[in-house]
Amino acid sequence: MTAHPAGIPEADWLETPASVRALINAQQQEIELLRGQLTSLATELANLRERIGRSSRNSSKPPSSDGLGFKPPERRKGSGRKRGGQQGHPGSGPELLSIERVDQVVDHHPDACRRCGTLLQGEDLDPLRHQVIEIPPITPLVIEHRLHRLVCPCCSTSTCASLPADVEASHYGPRLSALVGLLGSAFPLSFSKTQALLQQLVGVEMSRGAIARVRQRLSAALEQPMQEALAFARVQPVAYVDETGAPTGNADGNNPTGKRGWQWVMVTAVVTVFVQGLSRSTTAAIELLGNAFGGIVVSDRFSAYNHLPTKQRQLCWAHLIRDLTAIAERPGASAEFGAQLLGLQQQLFGHWHRYKGTPEKDSRPIGAGFVRLLRVNQAGKRGDIKSARSQKHGLQMPSGALIADQAIKKL
Repeated sequence: MTAHPAGIPEADWLETPASVRALINAQQQEIELLRGQLTSLATELANLRERIGRSSRNSSKPPSSDGLGFKPPERRKGSGRKRGGQQGHPGSGPELLSIERVDQVVDHHPDACRRCGTLLQGEDLDPLRHQVIEIPPITPLVIEHRLHRLVCPCCSTSTCASLPADVEASHYGPRLSALVGLLGSAFPLSFSKTQALLQQLVGVEMSRGAIARVRQRLSAALEQPMQEALAFARVQPVAYVDETGAPTGNADGNNPTGKRGWQWVMVTAVVTVFVQGLSRSTTAAIELLGNAFGGIVVSDRFSAYNHLPTKQRQLCWAHLIRDLTAIAERPGASAEFGAQLLGLQQQLFGHWHRYKGTPEKDSRPIGAGFVRLLRVNQAGKRGDIKSARSQKHGLQMPSGALIADQAIKKL
């Protein structure tokens, strides 16, 4: 005998004909099935609506992808004044260079009075100054070193002169080599574009092989300074790290298949280091930060940084604010939950801007508010558990002060 449905007394259920009970049980099962389908469809619809509503305000999408229908933030109301410089404004323009940097001075004197035509003579002690900055014609400087071989009159031994120590053994001098390296790094031009620029701007023709050899030589020369900069960055108190896909060649022979690589960056207050690699993993992150980094790492929530203790993590607040905005734009209780978190975020930044430089000012009450809201959200099961867990690696002040304790990891 099956249990009686909720809402029907057991006595009434026992007096109900078997066929009616079977129909009711079948309908109950169908209702439960439809409820499950409805919940699933409602969840899917909410996810689709959220996906359609993603923009640069509530996700990591770039502003250029917002589209024509996206309403930009409201602009400040105008002051009512006309555009451009206002009356009495001194104006601005290119600043004049000091006279020490002027290569040539050309004086211009008026010949005659512009009113009566009288011839004019003399000097203006404070003439108007107008400077024109120009690039001189660029022609390559070619220096030929001739190594003479002479024969000794005593023993008939021939001796050839050697290049002086300050003369490059390469066919390309240090300034030209530095330009080739700059065009391949800070201004990442391809081999063909580097060739075209050198030929058209500098008047130097270089083969692709010569460009590759110059870059390899520069890489070898910069290896030691690079390691010194990396070691210095690893002992800084705060490091901002990120990674992005980047084309990687096979100049060192370690990428024969032409695999697309990754460029990692570690930014500190005194030095910035870029590292090119073929992996986007925890191992690559450790290779960048080192095994004993003791400062605060500011990053997104990429899993490669999860090996760091929570107290060393500072999640990027730009990412967090966009996530909180996405929660606040969801329907129902999520909107209130997200609005409360955004309110705490605004208090946090107001607190930081007000008291930065005075570490005695405690921000832990704000952190406790974050923890409390996340716990209430989890206990209430309001559909934002994923969002709550996204904060589990620690919410910190921009200066690095921890405001969420280890209990967040349990969410």
